[in-house]
Amino acid sequence: KNRIMAELEFDGDGFLTNPDIWTEDVAKEIAKADGIEMTEKHWAVVNVIRNNFIEKGNAPMVRTICKETGLKLKDIYELFPLGPARGACRVAGLPKPDGCV
Repeated sequence: KNRIMAELEFDGDGFLTNPDIWTEDVAKEIAKADGIEMTEKHWAVVNVIRNNFIEKGNAPMVRTICKETGLKLKDIYELFPLGPARGACRVAGLPKPDGCV
């Protein structure tokens, strides 16, 4: 396990316990652990999720992610095989979303 991941605390589902310590490097490491190589599209999804979380205190609806990134739901599943919640929200450093979108 690498240094960045070793210093982070995750809950039982693999979500960061403290979203405030999130950085882009942390995102890359979480993504890598999920077998994801971050691209511009991945970052677009992560940024929408993070901005929504910062502004509203929660993860956006999948519809919002699609609308703001111009991606279709199937594109999001291609980018994050674990799905918008388990994959994208985890990489974005959010706590586990309520009702896990």
